[in-house]
Amino acid sequence: MDGTAFLFDLDGVVFDTEGQYSEFWREMGVKYFSDSDVGAGIKGQTLRQIFDVYFPGNTIAQEDIRKALNDFESRMEYPYVPGVERFLEELRTGGYPAAIVTSSDRSKMRNVYRAHPEIRSLFADIFTAEDFSRSKPAPDCYMLGMEVYGTLPERTFIFEDSFNGLQAAKDSGGKVIALATTNSRSDVSPYAELVIDDFTGLPLPYLLQML
Repeated sequence: MDGTAFLFDLDGVVFDTEGQYSEFWREMGVKYFSDSDVGAGIKGQTLRQIFDVYFPGNTIAQEDIRKALNDFESRMEYPYVPGVERFLEELRTGGYPAAIVTSSDRSKMRNVYRAHPEIRSLFADIFTAEDFSRSKPAPDCYMLGMEVYGTLPERTFIFEDSFNGLQAAKDSGGKVIALATTNSRSDVSPYAELVIDDFTGLPLPYLLQML
């Protein structure tokens, strides 16, 4: 290994779940605000951030949403983004560390582990919302990954899809690869050195040429 690391957001990067979450938050927007577009501004935020912005002091609504989300995540599907399993195997074969860096909490990850127990073997580490004090769009989560692996920002590839996540990745100084799974290619391109639709046909040597 040459001091290069790979950090991955979870939803919209490893798993193609953003459409399901959009529907969930659309329903919450209609229920609490009579506004189906509220969910558009929520992507990439922790539940605590959402509560602080949209439901400050409303403990009844917070508890209702938390229970609804836990139930939803226990039943939702977690399909892989095309090509990501192959790409992660290529990293493992090459000896490059790969980690999930997500704003999701450990409760959510228990649902992921039930659906995909193999996910633990695909990544060296899985960092969740509990592992950093400031969540995306602050860069702390990705800087933590760099610190753990002892790698420099310019040798760290970060895969993101949401605007909060992309801002965090960009501000960390890492090499940002944007996935156009949640937002359009034109909207995510200002944050990234490369935009991809998925991992199909993305060879590791091509990325390493960017170093």
